[in-house]
Amino acid sequence: MKTPNETPENHNFNKLLSSLSVSQSRRSFLKGAAAGAAGIAAVGAGSLLLPRSAYAGGGEGAEDTVVQILSIAATAEELAVTFYSHGIANASKLGISGANLSYLQAAVIEEQIHRDFEVAAGGKPLTNTFSFPHGQATFEHLDVFIATLEELEESFIAAYLAAVKEFCLLGQPGLAQIAAQICGIENEHRALGRDIGGLIPADNWAFSPALVEAVADAVDVLAVEGFLSPKSGNSFTYQAVSTADHGVINRQPFTAGEDND
Repeated sequence: MKTPNETPENHNFNKLLSSLSVSQSRRSFLKGAAAGAAGIAAVGAGSLLLPRSAYAGGGEGAEDTVVQILSIAATAEELAVTFYSHGIANASKLGISGANLSYLQAAVIEEQIHRDFEVAAGGKPLTNTFSFPHGQATFEHLDVFIATLEELEESFIAAYLAAVKEFCLLGQPGLAQIAAQICGIENEHRALGRDIGGLIPADNWAFSPALVEAVADAVDVLAVEGFLSPKSGNSFTYQAVSTADHGVINRQPFTAGEDND
């Protein structure tokens, strides 16, 4: 756990986040985000927001919008890597071992691979320092860890479902398909997390809920849930992890009928 130096960006970011009401229930906020949240206007966070003009499809400025989607996704993946890395580092304290630990070790590699793909495609992570709703306690109590895992994965799933739609509207069917491929893996992470937590059934969704209209709305969800307000005592910095082994295959987005060499 690292505490970053206070910067103008962090100050503005935290000032804006403090203005967001957290009195809403998580579910009501997710529904509200689907109608369009107010957004984050501070330096270092405002660039996370996706222009609503993206919905009109391609045309002038479409390339920048694609980059913004990829940048938000890469930032979310860095948050995921940070979360799973700390879970693995505290596995003994959480009582996670054996096959359950292997699930987390594979998950962190998969999130790193997603992040690296999105950066290679043009995304630029917009922050690498995060917080968790329960701070360090997230990695000290299994029930808190699993509840946090579910919150994160539900937000990631919603964001990637929105990305599928937005990439299609932008005339990017290839990226839309890859977003769907990543979304499928995030669903696996959610189910395996529930299994680690002893929640039955672990696979309790018939359809993945499309809880936000735009990728940018997922930023608001994560902010209100407490993942984007680092401060002293609750500040976690992304560190890239090795993507070696742990049985992870399909490391590139394979598409039937295309040259995948």
